Amino acid sequence: MDGLIMDGLIIDDNRQTADALQQMLDVLDVKARVAYGSSAAISVLGSFVPRFVCLDINMPGLDGTEILAYLRREPRLMRVPVIVITSDDQPETRQRVMKGGATAMLIKPATIDALEGALKKAGIIN
Repeated sequence: MDGLIMDGLIIDDNRQTADALQQMLDVLDVKARVAYGSSAAISVLGSFVPRFVCLDINMPGLDGTEILAYLRREPRLMRVPVIVITSDDQPETRQRVMKGGATAMLIKPATIDALEGALKKAGIIN
């Protein structure tokens, strides 16, 4: 079981985007669970400490910046690397999420090379 510790968490309300991201992670030999939206994410995070999080920003209900703030406030989750993956390419968004504690920010559609680079930056893969 020790070999399966690489569990990450993908949080995105768009099923197609989340599933495509999960497939890219599979290609990189990184396993991740999927939470389709912020409510599902909060539920999963109640009992699961992921090794990393891939987080969408624009979601109904709690948006990604609110989820990021929750992750940074919660003692058992505050050190989890967060890779924000969003279609919002505004400089103020980048500044807000990086100041909020994100490890990296990628613009949708994320490429596998960009994802691999962000995972390396986060220390998830070599």
